[in-house]
Amino acid sequence: MLEVLIAIIIIIFTILMYLALDRLYRWVRWPLLIPALTTTFVLIVILLCFRIPYQTYMIGGQWINHLLGPAVVALALPLYKQRKILLKHLYPVIGGVLVGSIMGITSGILLAQSLGFAEELIFSLVPKSVTTPVAMQIASELGGVPSLAAVFVMIAGFTGVVLGPATLKWCRVNRSLGQGIAFGSASHAIGTSKAFEYGEQTVSMSSVAMTLSAITGSIFGPLFVWIFYA
Repeated sequence: MLEVLIAIIIIIFTILMYLALDRLYRWVRWPLLIPALTTTFVLIVILLCFRIPYQTYMIGGQWINHLLGPAVVALALPLYKQRKILLKHLYPVIGGVLVGSIMGITSGILLAQSLGFAEELIFSLVPKSVTTPVAMQIASELGGVPSLAAVFVMIAGFTGVVLGPATLKWCRVNRSLGQGIAFGSASHAIGTSKAFEYGEQTVSMSSVAMTLSAITGSIFGPLFVWIFYA
């Protein structure tokens, strides 16, 4: 009974925290204040300050975490709704996602190698541009650490959301198609949430790109690991 009560309190507190920080972001509109980032930071600070063990938080946090899987499956819906746009721009979409996936994987491997990372860390870094549940599975299959893969996914997502708008502006990417593919293939779900600020079509393309990136990442991740470490 006590665990159920703790779980309910943690879930409610996390949701309220996110809603409050989301409202702050909508008011200020500063990239570093995106609610996913600030909520994570504030929760970490609270756990450290009150010396609350991570295991205690996860009594409730695990239920939020369990929703990641169904959320990924639900991405089939926007993919179906945007099938006409997808078919119309099939080659640019596939080309953009392929380039994004390949660049994300190879850049991660080469950077990690240059810094002297252990293979276990590199294998955890490979799926950094893929949505969390898929990335954790890929890392596990490659011999990496799923929990570390989740951390790298968050870092990639936050980096893309913070630096993405300026990068798109500098590269003069003004069309919804290009913006959506960029956010979805580089920053997965966090990037897709950012795409809401750019319009419905951008969100749709980001959802499509994120879904396709999960597929291409599952294929090219193991392939490039085999190429580099065969």
